[in-house]
Amino acid sequence: MKTVDTIARVRRAFHVQGWSVKRICRELHVSRNTVRKILRSDETSFSYERERQPQPKIGPFHEQIDKMLSDNRVKPERERLTLVRIYEELRTFGYGGSYDAVRRYARSWAKTQGSATATAYVPLLFPAGDAFQFDWSHEVVVLGGVTVTVKVAQVRLCHRRMMFVRAYPRETQEMVFDAHDRAFAFFGGVCARGIYDNMKTAVETIFIGKNREYNRRFVQMCSHYLVQPVACTAASGWEKGQVENQVGLVRERFFTPRLRFKNYNDLNAWLLDKCVAYAKAHRHVDQTERTIWEVFEDERDKLIPYRVPFDGFHATTASVSKTCTVRFGNNKYSVLSTAVGRPVEVLAYADRIVIRQDGTVVAEHTRAFGRGETIYDPWHYLPVLARKPGALRNGAPFQNWALPPAVDRVRHRLKDVEDGDRQMVAILAMVPQDGIEAVEAACQEAIDQNVCSAPVILNILARQRDPAPAITIVTPDALRLRHEPSADCSRYDSLRRIN
Repeated sequence: MKTVDTIARVRRAFHVQGWSVKRICRELHVSRNTVRKILRSDETSFSYERERQPQPKIGPFHEQIDKMLSDNRVKPERERLTLVRIYEELRTFGYGGSYDAVRRYARSWAKTQGSATATAYVPLLFPAGDAFQFDWSHEVVVLGGVTVTVKVAQVRLCHRRMMFVRAYPRETQEMVFDAHDRAFAFFGGVCARGIYDNMKTAVETIFIGKNREYNRRFVQMCSHYLVQPVACTAASGWEKGQVENQVGLVRERFFTPRLRFKNYNDLNAWLLDKCVAYAKAHRHVDQTERTIWEVFEDERDKLIPYRVPFDGFHATTASVSKTCTVRFGNNKYSVLSTAVGRPVEVLAYADRIVIRQDGTVVAEHTRAFGRGETIYDPWHYLPVLARKPGALRNGAPFQNWALPPAVDRVRHRLKDVEDGDRQMVAILAMVPQDGIEAVEAACQEAIDQNVCSAPVILNILARQRDPAPAITIVTPDALRLRHEPSADCSRYDSLRRIN
């Protein structure tokens, strides 16, 4: 097939220079049929595509190669086979053709599949303050020197295109609550609708159409913030396409290359700064003369005012073991020894664990996300120490106990005393009554006096608790002088003469 340069030369020679067809064929070395085709069609280029590619050797293996290509297409990208591997696998079935035939067949197969699955969409437009979209993504980071997969909550304001990103160790319901609260506090308000996929922490049952049975606690959160939840159609991620696109953008812009931080707090502070920096540096897709941050700032008043935080916990019941611990999430947490023998309610927040019994808080700990950890509060075991003071030396809750410096020095000195453990327990038993500050002051006073013993410290605490009344001297009226005495030395002279 002749190139476009040859076609242009033929056209100019005939229409501009007035050459005959015979001369064009002689001068340009082009056949008469080609010249006539160029002049009759008035086209500037010609192309030829074979409508049917004969594949005599690959024909008997259509079923095998179709199955291999179909299976390969649904695999994760990292696990997909190359065409060379597919060609090698096909040879094990007896295929004796060339690799080029397999490549051409795979290309035509992909073209056919692409046209069959292509779908058209309608662009969506959201008014200011109308809706936000929520989704999760999984990203790989290095925290404290350990490579972990974090769960990233992503929130997107549909009209303003403002994003909020925060990382968590889990995708549990309390993390959903915390992500919403922090996002609404950052935005300074709430949209009227929230668009979600059918995540288990929100949707319990999917009915026909848009009807859903939402989780009770999730409905409480939406009611608190005055949000109407809307769930997407199953397997229809395009209904929340903005946040779906945001997932890829955040992965490319924020998490590549792999991030390294000490803990989640440092990571989330950095992510929040990146969200603000991105909004200030990029133009709004609909209002190209302004940045995303400018649009976001100007239209804050269209949001529903942010209320007080929602008490976002996930509640479950648990039993208390004889060692005063409660198991939750593959870890153990200590409780007050008085709670042993009765069930408790565990309130799991995103960052802490609160344990209640009969409406009274019996423990509160920073949440642990490892496995097999035991989190102790030594003060929970204080009533047990009163009966078993010997446990102070080897008890697991009391190892590496971070006591105030003065109290710790007293404990260290009493270790060498015969009944030192009992004395130390007697001192610690005063903390609930007098407070740790008063006990520390009493221990410091005892150290200054170089006398470290329980009776001395308890006596100091008693004096601080009930100080003695101030000494005051009152002279009765009968003993008051009526006449003020005067200094007269002659009186002594008169007494001397009498002697």
